[in-house]
Amino acid sequence: MTLTDVLLAVVGLVAVAGGVAVVSTKQLVRAGLWLVVALGAVAVEFLLLGAEFAAWVQVLIYVGAVVVLLLFAVMLTRAPIGRSADLDRPALPAALVGAAAGLGLAALFAGVFGQFQVPAPRVGSAERIGDSVFGDWVLPFEVLSILLLAALVGAIVLSRPAGPAPQSDAVAQGSGR
Repeated sequence: MTLTDVLLAVVGLVAVAGGVAVVSTKQLVRAGLWLVVALGAVAVEFLLLGAEFAAWVQVLIYVGAVVVLLLFAVMLTRAPIGRSADLDRPALPAALVGAAAGLGLAALFAGVFGQFQVPAPRVGSAERIGDSVFGDWVLPFEVLSILLLAALVGAIVLSRPAGPAPQSDAVAQGSGR
């Protein structure tokens, strides 16, 4: 067992603990901050595995953009920031379902992939990844950007107060046409 193996295990435990804290906290903003811890630990895992580009993409896109979008959505929709009574549900059924699903997936993966050894891929470069993303995958990339833009516009629309829009006097009186 090497130092890298030990570090992978320790950082993996930090990621799992952060994930558990995300789903177990009763405050939405704290859940977002725990999400930063969990996603940051995954970025450190990528660094330990030698995938620097994937680590920085993880930090920039997930830790930076997604968590900031989550926190802005909370602020724009005026969601309750403190403890919320509607979030107090029994945790035991969810914990049992999650544990059963996790154990089932672990048994499935160990049974199916236990005897296989995956060859290490060729070392990539940012140039090769960029050529692939903006060459072969440019359409899904642009569709995703439009989807995120639509989600942001939807959050802004939902944050507006409900009620009739104010009308000018000419429109309200029919303007004589």
